[in-house]
Amino acid sequence: MSYDYRKYKPFPPVSLPDRTWPEKTITKAPYWCSVDLRDGNQALPIPMSVEEKLELFELLLKIGFKEIEIGFPSASQTEFDFLRTLIDKHLIPADVTIQLLTQAREHLIRRSFEAIKGCKNVVMHFYNSTSTVQRDVVFGKDQKEIIQIAEEGARLIKEIAAEYPETNIRYEYSPESFTGTELDFAKEICEAVIDVLEPTPENKLILNLPATVEMHTPNIHADQIEWFSRNIKKRDCILISLHTHNDRGTAVAAAELALMAGADRVEGTLFGNGERTGNSDLITMAMNLYSQGVNPELDFSDIEHITNVYQGCTRMDVHQRHPYAGELVYTAFSGSHQDAIKKGLDNYNAVKADFWDIPYLPMDPTDLGREYEAIIRINSQSGKGGVAFILDTQFGYKLPKAMHPEFSRKIQLITDDTGKELKSQEIFEEFSKEYLNVKTPWSLVKYEINARLDVNDDGLEQHNVGIDCTLKYKGEQMKLEGQGNGPIDAFFHALQSTSAPKVHFLSYDEHALTEGADSQAVCYIQVADSKGRSYFGVGVDSSINAASLKALLCAVNRIEGNN
Repeated sequence: MSYDYRKYKPFPPVSLPDRTWPEKTITKAPYWCSVDLRDGNQALPIPMSVEEKLELFELLLKIGFKEIEIGFPSASQTEFDFLRTLIDKHLIPADVTIQLLTQAREHLIRRSFEAIKGCKNVVMHFYNSTSTVQRDVVFGKDQKEIIQIAEEGARLIKEIAAEYPETNIRYEYSPESFTGTELDFAKEICEAVIDVLEPTPENKLILNLPATVEMHTPNIHADQIEWFSRNIKKRDCILISLHTHNDRGTAVAAAELALMAGADRVEGTLFGNGERTGNSDLITMAMNLYSQGVNPELDFSDIEHITNVYQGCTRMDVHQRHPYAGELVYTAFSGSHQDAIKKGLDNYNAVKADFWDIPYLPMDPTDLGREYEAIIRINSQSGKGGVAFILDTQFGYKLPKAMHPEFSRKIQLITDDTGKELKSQEIFEEFSKEYLNVKTPWSLVKYEINARLDVNDDGLEQHNVGIDCTLKYKGEQMKLEGQGNGPIDAFFHALQSTSAPKVHFLSYDEHALTEGADSQAVCYIQVADSKGRSYFGVGVDSSINAASLKALLCAVNRIEGNN
């Protein structure tokens, strides 16, 4: 069997019976560090140019990142030139710290220091691989030799940093492939680095514990971090940093649980860009906090701009279903979902609720600069509520509930036939064709209403309304008269004297189409034909009386058109 699960062994759990993280919640944002310009960039098929990196750097500043790993300046001239451009052109704000990565090797460390001359705030991030497979297979070194590499790198960095008194230099050490390293050994090598660098509570050492390869479930990562946080010495002098990868598809979950387990800081990228399946997605992590009422201290309120810059600079796509940012994440195709969303939004706006609580919408799209019109989209799986929502929110027509099934059937016939989604404008065009533009065979030419208030023998007031109107039927004009207790009733009786289909009046609704003195009125009239079949008519006019007469004629025309 070529597809053989037996070649893989399960990752051993951490012995931590008194773990505390399952009872914790995240109540504040971690320290964030974007590694888009280093980890994200080195994973691109076509790495970013200096100009593209500058554009993405500006975006990261706008979002609010205060720590940004800008690259590996000792690895290539492009990386070196980019950092020099930032420094020489004074593009780094005073409150932003630039982080750069280097292996714990002398010539790379010295080259990295050359790149930071004149920079105000720097995190010098150095690393060496510590996992069992790296030690045994790649380097052929034992634990003592691996510790020696880390110690020598730390000593050299500390020595050279003393030559840069004008720069606030902080240190970060990563035991690369922490998740594949024995916890005892990870602690031992990190404490060796602590001994060399001598951090204090005022000048903390960042210990970055990367899940360079995601090898286990998120709960095990949380156990690893809690164990490390409990056992590492000088914990008050340490910031524990996370750098999760997404090989198992749980980078965000692993980082969230690890924060609950005691971590202080998170490294990641926009949209999770990075090697293999990528890094932890900082947009998802930050907005997850936001959705729980926690200030993420990062601003993603213009998510479309962020998406466009990211895609332009990296040449990577953002999936349509990507959390918070994808094109379709605020879209409902299911009819029951559409109906629930509409009712939820109506209630939320009506009661002016303190908290967002809308069915199927865990996040208010406007918080990310998205528009509501993208929420409801209509295809063959859509329901009557979705069609009504489109007409209401985008075109101002508040269809009576009894009318929803009638028009939605028309839309479903079209989507069933084409198999395609109908855009909002296409839905309105069908609505206009079905109701607003139905002016044959009957149409109103002119009318005059005469109203009289009488008092009967019992002293009760009676409204008597007469109507004189001119109609056109199949191109021929005719004059009609009618009496009733109101304009619609009078017009209804006038029609009975013609060859128009005999109808039974069922319901009447009206509303203003827009706000203001010049707003037009919309009337919806429901009638039944001689066989009991229901038909709606719609009329629009600046006069409410004219709108109601047009609505009745629309219903009559639709009956004739269907017979």
